[in-house]
Amino acid sequence: MTLFFPIVLAAVLLQRLLELRLASRNSRYLRAQGGYEAGQEHYKYIVMLHVLFLLSLTLEVLLTRRTLPGWWWFPFGLFLLAQAGRYWCIRSLGRFWNTRIYLLPGASLVKRGPYRFLRHPNYLIVAVELLTLPLTFGAYATACLFSCLNAWLLLRLRIPSEEQALAQAYSRLSADSPDSDRPARE
Repeated sequence: MTLFFPIVLAAVLLQRLLELRLASRNSRYLRAQGGYEAGQEHYKYIVMLHVLFLLSLTLEVLLTRRTLPGWWWFPFGLFLLAQAGRYWCIRSLGRFWNTRIYLLPGASLVKRGPYRFLRHPNYLIVAVELLTLPLTFGAYATACLFSCLNAWLLLRLRIPSEEQALAQAYSRLSADSPDSDRPARE
């Protein structure tokens, strides 16, 4: 395998570390504004999924010693497109973007950028990443396994937890003030 895999892997790791730093900074800001976290009981599973994904991808690529598939450019192009979508989400949410679920009482639900079209665009982007990055390098087992695990985690834990938190926060706000908007979300 050429240097392409280690360079891409290093770039993804650096990106994730910088995003965690941004999320931490945004968490401090939201808490200082009266925000609070919801759904923290499942967050460890999200972190575990992403760490194991990168480990599985690395092991599968290195142990199978596959060469790049002839069509590698297609999933990699989709992966790069997903990165543009990721930054569109981050920019659209601004200080509300986070890897955790934070609610800020009195804040309006974000309806700009990709959030005009989809309720959870970042989750779709993550699903695309977990499929296309391994396919780029011929890591088919990782692509299949982690796409399925991610779908299960999002559909059974993360999205219901976020929706429940939004519904509860909104009903509290509605009881306090009939003119209040829904709180912000990830």
